[in-house]
Order: sequence, then C-alpha cells, then structure tokens
Amino acid sequence: MSALLAAPLLELGRTLIGKLWPDPQAQADAQFRLLQLQQAGEFKELERQLQLMLAQSDVNREDARSGSNFRGGWRPFIGWVCGLGLAYQFLLRPLANGVLAVRGHGMPMPELDTNTLMALVTGMLGFGGLRTFEKQRGLG
Repeated sequence: MSALLAAPLLELGRTLIGKLWPDPQAQADAQFRLLQLQQAGEFKELERQLQLMLAQSDVNREDARSGSNFRGGWRPFIGWVCGLGLAYQFLLRPLANGVLAVRGHGMPMPELDTNTLMALVTGMLGFGGLRTFEKQRGLG
C-alpha cells in the first residue's frame, strides 16, 4: 500500500476505533492491533524492496563477469559519464566561471541538471529503492 493511502486509512481507523469502542482499554487494544497491522505491511514492503535489490545485485554481478564489452561495458561507461558530469558541475564549472569572471567575460559556463545526474548515479549504484523508501517515510 502506498504511503499516501496508508496515512489517511490509519487515521480513519483510529477515528472509527474511538467511536466503536467506548471502553478506553478496548480502544487501546484495537489501536495496538491497528499499529501491528500497519507495521506488518511496512515489513512486507521492506522485504519486497530488499528482494528487488538482491535480484538487481545478482544481475550486476553477472554483467560484471561477462567478457563482452557490449554486456559488461555499459555500466563502466555510464559510470564514467556520470563521474565526468559531476566533476564538471562541482569542480571544472565553478573554477572556469571564476576565471571567466576575473577576465571580464560575461557568459558563464552552463549548469548541468544535477537531479537527473544523481538519479542516474544512484540508480546505477542500486540506491534507487533505498532513496524511494526514505522519501516515503519522510526521512530525506
């Protein structure tokens, strides 16, 4: 279940518990059971994401073992492109813009879209699922 749907359903469950069980102890028991159900769903989602990451890791390992540059060479190529893009954005571009400013040139070096670049880097490294999990939980 998506995090967008889970929070309103959990709140609705708490509201219904308050109206259906007048006894405070029964309310507490029902709310505890509701939280247990929510946690069980979260653990299932974590397990699913872990299995997905492990499967991707197996694919990555097999690609790396391949002797073919067509199969095993694409990942290093993307890694170098991403590395060069990051080097340009965070090293070369600021230095070049400083030199251009000192020399009186009015046109700075263009900026790269680092959001897209980081999405490529993290996806290639297998951190995409973990980042999605952190966003869903409001951790980052």
